[in-house]
Amino acid sequence: MLTVGDKFPEFELVGVDTNDLSTAFKDIVYKPSEKKDTYAGKWKVVFFWPKDFTFVCPTEIVEFGNLNGDFADRDVQVLGASIDSEFVHLAWRNDHEDLGKLPFPMLADVKRDLSEALGILDRDAGVTLRATFVVDPNGVIQHVSVNNLNVGRNPAETLRLIDALQTDELCPCNWEQGEEVIKV
Repeated sequence: MLTVGDKFPEFELVGVDTNDLSTAFKDIVYKPSEKKDTYAGKWKVVFFWPKDFTFVCPTEIVEFGNLNGDFADRDVQVLGASIDSEFVHLAWRNDHEDLGKLPFPMLADVKRDLSEALGILDRDAGVTLRATFVVDPNGVIQHVSVNNLNVGRNPAETLRLIDALQTDELCPCNWEQGEEVIKV
């Protein structure tokens, strides 16, 4: 599995960011080697869930959506992903009331290329683990967390970590934005 300090892998995936079939599908590209990046210059939170139409997944996805404005205030683009197709993502958005208004794209890693490059496929189930990657504007992974399939993550903690990472300072345990950092 890739970790802190590694370069985030390049990818080109279809994202779903509306519920309208005529405008739902959008190519999301992250290929710095070709000077192509849909969200160039931004921090990125790329989080993965196992499968659409499941039970724990929408609780996490909706909470990332609820905090999207806070992430945007920190110049962070949120990207959600699973191994489901863009058509399954669109169907789920249209079926699940809370997912219909998501403010970020749901990426379709159908061929599992990105999931394999990151090393986050569950060996037995063949789906992605609940992995979260915080990537700085230079494409370097600054934080990784991975949960088992049955345990949801805490998007507010991801936001707190971004606040700490963006200080470029020493931040103590449980540090929150606005608190003192450690001065050596």
